[in-house]
Amino acid sequence: MEERLMALLRLAIKYNATDIHFTVNYQEVEIEMRINGELKKVKSQFEDYKLIRYLQYLSNLDVGNIMTPQTGQFETEVDGVLLSMRFAIISKLNYTNGVLRILNSRLKIDADSLSIFKRQNSYFKSLLKKDCGLILFSGPTGSGKTTTLYSLLESVNKRKIYTIEDPIEVFHDGFIQLSVNEAVHFDYAEGVKQILRHDPDIIMIGEIRDEKAAKMAVIAANTGHLVLSTIHTSRASSCISRMVELGVNEDNLYENLICVSNQRMMINRNNERKIVLYEIMDEDEIEFFRRYKRNSRNFISIQMQKIAGVKNGLFAEDAV
Repeated sequence: MEERLMALLRLAIKYNATDIHFTVNYQEVEIEMRINGELKKVKSQFEDYKLIRYLQYLSNLDVGNIMTPQTGQFETEVDGVLLSMRFAIISKLNYTNGVLRILNSRLKIDADSLSIFKRQNSYFKSLLKKDCGLILFSGPTGSGKTTTLYSLLESVNKRKIYTIEDPIEVFHDGFIQLSVNEAVHFDYAEGVKQILRHDPDIIMIGEIRDEKAAKMAVIAANTGHLVLSTIHTSRASSCISRMVELGVNEDNLYENLICVSNQRMMINRNNERKIVLYEIMDEDEIEFFRRYKRNSRNFISIQMQKIAGVKNGLFAEDAV
């Protein structure tokens, strides 16, 4: 099983897959890898059903408790590279689904290389020089949000950076990193609360998922800290609506929100390189949205495009 897992991980690294999906129905196994946002089938072998139990063992899960969803983490070395892995499993009678997430498979990207447009790089880096405010990154799973976040944070010098994540996806000696632990009631909100007592300059919240995390992100920004986080929405302006839905006071949100970004990963057909398209709302565009959001959506969309100066919004093509 160890050799089979190594073979799958080498294949995943070769094609820059973010996840490996295992579906076991009786003893029939289907293996898929998420590559560029799409699931691609991998030829399975007769005894691949044993991989589920092996991954449970590596992740320190309860192999005897097959009916309760479980998640665990482990590290393994592949060709001299240490990979951090997260394994989640859900089972029912005669059916099991497991997902192995490769947390740190992506290459590190320098903040100056995020975008082929120099003004985009300058804008992103200028955000990290601000003393306070809230910056939200959104986009689907596998779009590179974590890569963007860490690339920006690594460009910061002489500032105290704390992160609270579930789980920690990229370990970094220069940051103080905390991991969510629901078993001891240490969630995002409690993590931010504890971090604020340590006089941080920058706080990175892995993901805003609920009302408490959303409110704590705004509170932290409002108390003079720079806060970066991710949130799942389909476009940049939807981040604002989603935060309000989560119970954040709208006026407080607008007072602290300094940038909203939505990104998509795509393939450049000319050279097969991966690129990320960024839709960005800066402070001026956020204020424009605040004033005119009650008008026609089409009107707002057209005005946003004019402000951005690009036909389909303010996008950047980035090597990832």
